[in-house]
Amino acid sequence: MTDAADLTAVELLEAYRAKELSPVEAAEAVLARIDRDDPGLNAFCLLDPGTTLEAARASAERWRRGETLGTLDGVPVSIKDVLLTRGWPTLRGSTTIDPAGPWTEDAPSVARLREQGAVFVGKTTTPEFAWKGVTDNPLTGITRNPWDPARTPGGSSGGAAAAVAAGMAPLALGTDGGGSVRIPAAFTGTFTIKPTYGRIPHYPASPFGTLAHTGPMTNTVADAELLLDAVCGADARDWSSLPPPAAPFAGAPGERGGDDLAGLRVAFSPDLGFARVDPEVAASVAAAAEVFTELGAKVEQADPGFADPVADFEVLWFAGAAKVVEHLAPEQRARLDPGLREICEQGARYSAVEYLTATARRMELGRIMGLFHDRYDLLLTPTVPIAAFEAGREVPPGSPSPRWTSWTPFTYPFNMTQQPAASLPCGFTSDGLPIGLQVVAARHADALVMAACRAYERARPWRRFSRT
Repeated sequence: MTDAADLTAVELLEAYRAKELSPVEAAEAVLARIDRDDPGLNAFCLLDPGTTLEAARASAERWRRGETLGTLDGVPVSIKDVLLTRGWPTLRGSTTIDPAGPWTEDAPSVARLREQGAVFVGKTTTPEFAWKGVTDNPLTGITRNPWDPARTPGGSSGGAAAAVAAGMAPLALGTDGGGSVRIPAAFTGTFTIKPTYGRIPHYPASPFGTLAHTGPMTNTVADAELLLDAVCGADARDWSSLPPPAAPFAGAPGERGGDDLAGLRVAFSPDLGFARVDPEVAASVAAAAEVFTELGAKVEQADPGFADPVADFEVLWFAGAAKVVEHLAPEQRARLDPGLREICEQGARYSAVEYLTATARRMELGRIMGLFHDRYDLLLTPTVPIAAFEAGREVPPGSPSPRWTSWTPFTYPFNMTQQPAASLPCGFTSDGLPIGLQVVAARHADALVMAACRAYERARPWRRFSRT
């Protein structure tokens, strides 16, 4: 019999409707999986089994009465520990935050899930203040990759990705300011989308400004569609949030219908014109691009035509990090992750003119991509140019740079442009480590990205992580 911890959200909901499984059994299964596997992975920084089971029992009673609250009633979900969650501390991987709170408010996405009756399993780990593309912090230590615990799951939503991959909750909320849902999805063989900025409301406002997005993390496209439908829509606390999409993602045919991608104009860029890519990653991503041809799309190799915007991204990112810690006393700053402390010091030295210059270049990048998508509906790239490396490091051995931005050239540009960008599994290295394909579209074309990913998944179903 299949362990309920290995079921997708869609499968759990089908089992609830058929009265073959209850939300209590599902919650007990994921809690047992956490007890078994999380000591070796460290994906969770907060667990509250009593509260989880209480919520599951309440959901089971609603299912019995036929009075469910929403489409995710009874489905276990984890929450990245940068998103406010009423009743639970949000410590952001830092020793500088007082756990006493008070913790009286939910972030918009968390509030939507609570309203839907989702069962909160716990808070997942993040690097301190979500500052880098791997997951370790001074508060809870190193988070590890289920495929190989010696490797990183990526970051900053590394705990969320590891939890989803290992069956410790089928749904997770993550955040992405420079690749933070896509990097760990690629490293753990899971699916994610960073939606158009504002598609999922975000509060409190991120100190990293309009680079930061909230995104679903799941094992399948269908599960991500369910989660997106639950958390999209305007929230009065986020003045930049968008209204709900015109049609739901779950069960929707997408902008071009079904799995037929005929007529879709797709650009495949192996390296964006400037990135260095591991040969195994390059081969898998090129093979994945061919699948789009099989599905009827017209695929051409083409680069968007911009140079690496890393210097401008770092001005925006490092200045944001400096803002995060500006209120800390010297004793608290001394306890920060050393890498974070370094970029905060660098970010504090930027002038307003330098920040605005980086912003102007960001706007130019947006113009380039806007014109590019007049010619192409989708852009395909690797998600990350390498496979997962040793856990506990910011960069792989031999890196010419000490910063995580040196090995993530495919992700941060599309935070700068606020475009929807998904990562889906497309193969494995010879060491058995997952490889990710990134699918990018113009702003507001989230449904097109999801439809393309759904078509790819059906054409090439991916192998999920299994301990056995």
